[in-house]
Amino acid sequence: MSRRGGWLFLVGLVLLSLNLRPAAVSVGPVLAEVRSGLAMSAAEASLLTTLPVLAFAVFGALAPRAAASVGLHRVTLAALVAVVAGLAGRAATGSDLAFLALSLLAVAGMAMANVLMPSLVKRHAPERIGAVTAVYSTALAIGLTSALVLTVPLSEALGGWRGGLGAWAVLAGLALLPWVLLARHDRVAPTPGGPITVGQVARTRLGRAMAIFFGVQSLHAYVMFGWFAQLWRDAGYSPATAGALVGLLAGVSIPLSWLLPRLLARSQHQLRVLVPVIACYPVAYVGLLVAPAGPAVLWALLAGIGACTFPLILTLIGLRARTAEGTAALSAFTQSAGYLLAATGPFVVGLLYDATGDWTIPLILLLVLVVPMLGLATWLSRPLVLEDEIEQHAARRSPRT
Repeated sequence: MSRRGGWLFLVGLVLLSLNLRPAAVSVGPVLAEVRSGLAMSAAEASLLTTLPVLAFAVFGALAPRAAASVGLHRVTLAALVAVVAGLAGRAATGSDLAFLALSLLAVAGMAMANVLMPSLVKRHAPERIGAVTAVYSTALAIGLTSALVLTVPLSEALGGWRGGLGAWAVLAGLALLPWVLLARHDRVAPTPGGPITVGQVARTRLGRAMAIFFGVQSLHAYVMFGWFAQLWRDAGYSPATAGALVGLLAGVSIPLSWLLPRLLARSQHQLRVLVPVIACYPVAYVGLLVAPAGPAVLWALLAGIGACTFPLILTLIGLRARTAEGTAALSAFTQSAGYLLAATGPFVVGLLYDATGDWTIPLILLLVLVVPMLGLATWLSRPLVLEDEIEQHAARRSPRT
């Protein structure tokens, strides 16, 4: 691709990344107002918060085959159109069922584009995976933090929750132009031996290890974003302060998402990058066990650093496959299976909290879940390649001659 095309891709990638989290998290800060305005039941509200996980499991898994058939950039454009249509439509509808359906449309587009991003980086910047992953993971972190922090002020400024949610559709609409231009140059060529499927990835040890690592790190993040505000409120902080601490936890990933993927991609000893980041989790959790009302800012910062395993595994997805097609399949399985695993975290932690009335058992559970992360990080730091393992698996299954 030309230098001009490279800049077009980079601009498109940043704009796309900014818009892949508001679809999932912008409704949370105004959920009470949405429920009141649409007479939404508790069951519908629970389904609404589960839609992102369902979308990753179903639509994320479909993304590689769609890209192989239609074109990587065309599918990304279609996914972004779905995000825009879903966000705009749900801000305008007066029906609770339509709100759910349009939210599903938005998060389905988010899931497909999210899965394809490592493949896009592999296609456009195979020699700069760390640097370009740093760019888009930083943009993801900015989009996430902005949606958490700005949706309520936007709602107040724009006359209610409809304006606050609709503002994110406008931002997503701005991202369409570069992808319209990029999609014009898609060329679909047959893949020798056929495209790599999600099922093939699932049969590899690398694919399963990546999915479990992704799932456990996402589980930690889901629990922190879903429950840590309540934890800090129970420790005596005001609702505003507890919310600000969660915002700090999310915000610390912005600068680190810029730095850590570069370090991981350049390092010949990737475990030296992975372990210090993962090790921040147990320090934060022990701190919250011992002194939850103590240096809360420190615990929030350390937990937020631990959550930066997310941009690190995105980098590993790009590093552990040789081709853009392999990267797409690895990304699809890693994220689809991983998010299904992660969805159990907030549910189980909520049950434990309700059963015990405090945070000791939930935090001990999170501490225990750091152990498999360290073991998987050790294994995944080896120079593994998806296509090689698929070939080895096929050779073992073929009849001997």
